Amino acid sequence: MRTLCTAFHRQWYRATMLLLIALLLSACGGANNDEAAQSLLNRGTGAEPESLDPHKSRTTQAGDLQRDLGEGLTGYSPDGELVAAAAERWTISDDGLTYTFWLRPDAKWSNGDAVTADDFAYSFRRLADPATAAFYAQTSLGDIANANEIIAGDKPVDSLAVAALDPQRFEIRLHHPVPYFLALLTHPSTFPVHRGAIELHGDAYARPGNLVTNGAYKLLTWEVGSYIEIMRNENYWNNENTSIDRVLHHVTPQPGVELNRYRAGELDITSTVPTGAFQQMREERPDELRVSPSLAVYYYGFNLTQPPFKDNPKLRQALSMAIDRETIAENVVGRGEEPAYSWVPPGTNNYDPRRFAYADMSADARHKKARQLYREAGYSDANPVQVEIRYNTSESHRRIAIAVQSMWRDVLGIEATPVNEEFQVLLANVREQAITEVFRASWTGDYNDAHTFLTILEGGNPSNTPGYESAEYSELMARAARQKDSQLRKTYLEEAERLMLSEHPLMPIYFYVNKSMVNPRVRGWGDNVLNYHYSQHLTLAE
Repeated sequence: MRTLCTAFHRQWYRATMLLLIALLLSACGGANNDEAAQSLLNRGTGAEPESLDPHKSRTTQAGDLQRDLGEGLTGYSPDGELVAAAAERWTISDDGLTYTFWLRPDAKWSNGDAVTADDFAYSFRRLADPATAAFYAQTSLGDIANANEIIAGDKPVDSLAVAALDPQRFEIRLHHPVPYFLALLTHPSTFPVHRGAIELHGDAYARPGNLVTNGAYKLLTWEVGSYIEIMRNENYWNNENTSIDRVLHHVTPQPGVELNRYRAGELDITSTVPTGAFQQMREERPDELRVSPSLAVYYYGFNLTQPPFKDNPKLRQALSMAIDRETIAENVVGRGEEPAYSWVPPGTNNYDPRRFAYADMSADARHKKARQLYREAGYSDANPVQVEIRYNTSESHRRIAIAVQSMWRDVLGIEATPVNEEFQVLLANVREQAITEVFRASWTGDYNDAHTFLTILEGGNPSNTPGYESAEYSELMARAARQKDSQLRKTYLEEAERLMLSEHPLMPIYFYVNKSMVNPRVRGWGDNVLNYHYSQHLTLAE
């Protein structure tokens, strides 16, 4: 009996000690256990952002990350409603020209520095400075007094009509009333940048270890071609209402690969849903498939600075009329997209999009007119136009290019050549306007107003990739900008779109829908036309 009791006590003692050791190791595990306990969201981001400097980037992918890392004076709710952000309140003068913002007194940078009105003044001036060569300078600041002259190099940077009235009050003066100006201030290009970090690190300012942010997250690592890791900014003024500790934005340029990673549980959110799998996802995972209207257009641009499209609107119209947009939207893309016969998407606030004059013609009538215009432009079967279609690497873009190639062949007898390029190469070629002829592009509205689409075709706008120049168009846009009467402003904008479409500087093909796979454990996702989904608004179910 004694032997049995002794053996029992030894076993009990050994088990107890092992338990105590395990508890001690758990308590001493430090960072490893803390890291394991952190909530982690895995997001597909599509193509790799070109930069995380809000003044040096231009893509949707960069913007999505910058909305996690930074914060402007205003922002959006999960449902797409405009809300106060870095500014807790503001006033607008009776003439609509002066905006005064009161910054949140507890707003801080990720390094603990206070976010001040001087930070915004410095950042706006850096954005306007021609030396920065910011892509969005004119779009974001063009309505501020003296901004356009500064961007053109005709006035000094310090003449920009912004002022730090005191550490918490920031003033902006416009040269005309702008009904959407508060929405403009949600764009990442208007986010503040940390002057000390820029002066210390220069061109390396936006890299891990250097980037100082004022948003809900801060940059941890960037594995090029793989992922960008961000973690909660404990100094963010609303940190207590941020739920997710770490977010991995995975570089996923191939939608099919991205979806496979989602199915394998490696991703919680996809940036898109590939055409070939859309119906399958709708049938198999309807509760995870999120589809909603989008303020975005897919288009082909013409390079108007070089032959054969320079000074040849008949050729441009012939090619546009030969495209069967319904077939592309329904069969080639097939995810609920709408054929595009206007430039501004339907559903845009206070606006009725203008449409191509041939939008309601039958296919036979369109094709007959296209062949007539093609001949009048100086081309025929004996003298066919030679055209290259450039697009960035994507199965969807390839399918569309092949479809357009086939349509042009069938209707006009043209043998177009699709040319696949990596995204950054395509962007560079489109900007240089040296070798491009027809190029694939898209435009996503930065705010819900027709201006966000129409302004990019004004002369001198860096987003005017076709190189469209029209004094009449610019005058209509200027008249719209001067109007306080919303109905008269709408009339001028609609007339500008009608004029532009008649000259065919580009070919709208379809209007996007927002489409993502979202894991059921992700809560707080709100559908909105801008397709903005800040990580700070999301939570993860247990």
